[in-house]
Amino acid sequence: MVAKRIIHIDPKSSKPKYRQIIDSIFTAIEKRWLKKGDKIPSINQICANFNLSRDTVMVAFNELKAKGIILSQPGKGYYIASTEIQLEEKVFVLFDELNAFKEDLYNGLMNELKGKAYVDVYFHHFNYKVFKNLIAESIGKYTSYVIMPASFDNIGHLLTKLPNDKVYILDRMKKELKNYSVVYQDFEQDLYNAMTEGKSILKKYRKLVFVNPGGKEPVERTAGFEKFCKENEIAYEVVKSLNSANPSMYEAYFIISDRELVEVIKLAKKYKYKLGKRFGIVSFNDTTLKEVVAGGITTISTDFNEMGQTLAQMVLNKKKGQVRNPSKLIVRSSL
Repeated sequence: MVAKRIIHIDPKSSKPKYRQIIDSIFTAIEKRWLKKGDKIPSINQICANFNLSRDTVMVAFNELKAKGIILSQPGKGYYIASTEIQLEEKVFVLFDELNAFKEDLYNGLMNELKGKAYVDVYFHHFNYKVFKNLIAESIGKYTSYVIMPASFDNIGHLLTKLPNDKVYILDRMKKELKNYSVVYQDFEQDLYNAMTEGKSILKKYRKLVFVNPGGKEPVERTAGFEKFCKENEIAYEVVKSLNSANPSMYEAYFIISDRELVEVIKLAKKYKYKLGKRFGIVSFNDTTLKEVVAGGITTISTDFNEMGQTLAQMVLNKKKGQVRNPSKLIVRSSL
């Protein structure tokens, strides 16, 4: 048996050589290249083929023996003793930030992976340099990579250094990453669908105002908002902040920022605009706090806990695909 058919060593990988030997044996068993009783390449063959020290190979073989995967027969070499392998799942998770609704996503993911995988969680906080460095430092250290690229574009070249079938993109569908598995929100269609669902309520307002600060926020939402308003001949406006607007009666405000959500509630209270009657508010990304604030804030939100659970199952079951996470309109008294 030629060692290079079974053992694969990448000299540029940051993964230790002995670990690459172990992973190679596991992969060969998974793909049925090796069966119980089959002989594996000898220590001398591996050393010669890959220019490795005997100690490096012995460390790998000793760990495989300890796991009961191989056994040695004096004078004959090493053989596969068991094909009952349990790969250690180690998951790299890169979030953009942790806030109230992302915490639901985090909990959904972690609860599903608990006891089934080791998980290292990092945050890039919309800093491209941090994003780039964290990915570079993760190469070869994990069995799966969960990455939330957020507003970053032109990042495909960073991910090519990771194994394509081990990468899972979270939250946003990006054209340049179409070959990767993803659990995503369709921001344009989700907003359009939610507004269509609530059309009978929205039509009582003379004007709809979308406060979208841009930056890290998905631009697709604006397209969905404008499409609905134009199709239904409803007056509308898109502004970057409340400073660019003058809230009036019989207007409904769509607010992304929770900070501005508080401000618009205070304005409604100041001018005695009764929420849900003379003045409407719709927020994005539901939280338990929004269920009770000002009698209940209407939201358009995906189920972040479900998103985390779906992704975890894909990772654990090695499933591939592009899964749209559902969003819905949750009507409360503010509309």
